Amino acid sequence: MSNSPLTIRPATKEDVDTVVRLINAGGPDGRQRRNLPDILPAGFHEAFQTIDSDVNQHLLIAELDGQIVGTFQIAYLTYLSGENRPDAQIEAIHVKAEYRGKGIGTEMLRWVIEESKKRHCRRIQLTSDKLRTEAHDFYRRMGFCISHEGMKLYL
Repeated sequence: MSNSPLTIRPATKEDVDTVVRLINAGGPDGRQRRNLPDILPAGFHEAFQTIDSDVNQHLLIAELDGQIVGTFQIAYLTYLSGENRPDAQIEAIHVKAEYRGKGIGTEMLRWVIEESKKRHCRRIQLTSDKLRTEAHDFYRRMGFCISHEGMKLYL
């Protein structure tokens, strides 16, 4: 890794193309999730605007020497059973392939943990594709445990 510190900052509308392509490159089998056109459809930019305008959602990037090397999204969710202590839900955690294994993911998750403590969250949760066993090992090393079985209904 570079001698420069890793910077974690909110994504801007200028980052959308880079972030979408970074997320797209991280399919569970190491391949692109889908073929993206050179110019992204408006829906990606509209999604960014929705996230950016919600005080309980944050799209963040990890930047090293001015280059985006990672990204993740946090949503703070309040449940009745949590007695007004939110849960931090992490989604779309991705590190650029050539930067994996260099501590970027560790720094990103440490940032999430510290930010979640500041917000008095009761827990941090995430989902990970069942095929991404290396990612599961990483999350375990970071203190996460497998506690639930996830399900999806695609509409």
